[in-house]
Amino acid sequence: MTTISASKSSPRPQTLEELRALTVDIRRGNTDLSLGGKALGVLSRLVDTPEQTAVRTISELAEGLGINPSTLTRLAKRLGYGGFGDFQDVFREAISDDGRYFYSRQAGRLISIKEEADEEIHVFEKLAAESKINIDGFLAQLDGPELHAAANRLAHARRVRVYGVRQFHAFASFLTYGLAMLRSDVALLDAPRLGEAEGLAQLEPGDVLVVASCAPYTRNVAEVAALGARRGLDVIAVTDTRSSPLVPPARHAFLVPHASSFFSNSMGAYIVFCEGLLNLVARALADGAIDALAKREALIRDLRIEIDRD
Repeated sequence: MTTISASKSSPRPQTLEELRALTVDIRRGNTDLSLGGKALGVLSRLVDTPEQTAVRTISELAEGLGINPSTLTRLAKRLGYGGFGDFQDVFREAISDDGRYFYSRQAGRLISIKEEADEEIHVFEKLAAESKINIDGFLAQLDGPELHAAANRLAHARRVRVYGVRQFHAFASFLTYGLAMLRSDVALLDAPRLGEAEGLAQLEPGDVLVVASCAPYTRNVAEVAALGARRGLDVIAVTDTRSSPLVPPARHAFLVPHASSFFSNSMGAYIVFCEGLLNLVARALADGAIDALAKREALIRDLRIEIDRD
């Protein structure tokens, strides 16, 4: 059973930012309001995807979260709201006058439309609209100084290793490929296929470890992140919500939603985030990035000539 106990002395949050701050305080134990792990996870996903929470019905949200709609009603009431409608009003107000969410509102309406004709095309339209909502979700939470600091570490750290498994192995490979075009000593953590422990043993304090995972989280990735932080590595986490186990050990954590009608976790928004981060790294390297790309292109051209001769 999910445990939720509410504080009678604390007023209910009036804004989205207050709700987000409360979520962090609950996780850190800095408030007398406590939630069980499942309830905290639900709250985290709601506050991290405000555009979806605002435009979808309680039934649609519950289905996406894998819970009963009554769970959302109970959560809202125990946070001090009269019901889920009052709770949802906080999200609707947050996005109503914010230009960043214009397309999210439009996409939310599109998703609810059932197409009779061209059903196959509608599958793509639906996924594209959902990916746009997820992209808007991470854009609304980006922090400029955090991005600047993370990009500088990725640009100038002596070594960078990237770790992700299953679907996030593709994300890790893409990020590694992009970084390797700009600088040296970048690799997948387990690239030699010797295991994560051997990969971590090659790193020293001040090196950078990028980890990526989303719900349902891969335990091994969380353990690698925690171990890396204990060894003095600068951990950068790319994950989904504030309740992710990758957040506590990370020096920099970036939250990217992934809700969609795809049968697995949607990676579209993660790839867009990765491309943006790579552009920031290139900017941090300035002329060094241009030189690295020019040398790489020249080397590839020379190698192709050699191959053609053979």
